[in-house]
Amino acid sequence: MKKPSFLNKLKKEGKLMLVEPSEEICNSYLDKADNCLKSAKLLLQNNLYENSVSMSYYVMYNSLTALLFRIGIKCENHAGSILVFKKLFGRIDLFKTISFAKEERIDKQYYVISRQNFILTKESAQDMITKAENFLVQMKLLIQSIKNKDIEKIRKNFNRIV
Repeated sequence: MKKPSFLNKLKKEGKLMLVEPSEEICNSYLDKADNCLKSAKLLLQNNLYENSVSMSYYVMYNSLTALLFRIGIKCENHAGSILVFKKLFGRIDLFKTISFAKEERIDKQYYVISRQNFILTKESAQDMITKAENFLVQMKLLIQSIKNKDIEKIRKNFNRIV
């Protein structure tokens, strides 16, 4: 018997589903992304690099969530959302960026490593903010480019991949 895919498993668990497309929810998540960007910059200014990296990831994740709600996809799993994005939009550049940021967030948020082996510099935190800003711009452009006819096509593709 074939093992169900990760996305299929999420769907069966009710963590991945088609919902009504919503510009309102999309815009709310874009607002969250903008606020996370402000937070990441404030944290950087206050030498809180680990927290800045986490907020930079959430800039990306919230903007991705905005995109998914724009087309009517709800996913309650970070890795699932990222994988759905890759499969539906094929933007490997952005997929790699958010995947890297997710790993960085997990490392910085959950693990304490001895300080001599762990150096998070202001420059690396700033680099993550720059990546987050670029990702957010790309997501906003993608969202703006989606027309109603595109939504139906994307939703049909969703049903094929899950």
